[in-house]
Amino acid sequence: MNDIARTLQVTTPSDREILMTRALDAPRELVWDAFTKPELVKRWLLGPPGWTMPVCEIDLRVGGPYRFVWRKDDGVEMGMGGVHREIKKPERLIRTELFDQDWTGGETVATVVFNERNGSTIVDITVLYSSKEARDGALASGMKEGMAAGYDRLEELLETV
Repeated sequence: MNDIARTLQVTTPSDREILMTRALDAPRELVWDAFTKPELVKRWLLGPPGWTMPVCEIDLRVGGPYRFVWRKDDGVEMGMGGVHREIKKPERLIRTELFDQDWTGGETVATVVFNERNGSTIVDITVLYSSKEARDGALASGMKEGMAAGYDRLEELLETV
């Protein structure tokens, strides 16, 4: 894979959506596990340096809840959760998302699609917000930098599992 493919690409396909795309040098089944197994999620989905994930609960079934809580090294916490709407292993995962401090303007819906090509996996995450303003607020929050850091960590993790 080239370096461009391994850089997080962020686009806005509609007034209410953000699409994040990243190629990972690992088979789709392994990437699926990294997105759905708490012991793996806790090792990469951390955002920028200085954050940990002390709470990572995933009930991987349609209607099953999940809960993530991140903690910054200064003690600040950020939590979110939701329910799984669709699970099609290892192709697609759709779930709702709502942050405890609702800075996204209400519940969002995230669709994660895993496409494997020549042993690598392209991950597309589309997040649908309640409004254009909510989407724009998410874009301005530093989300891209946090996600990019997480994906870099994920790439390293996938080399070891």
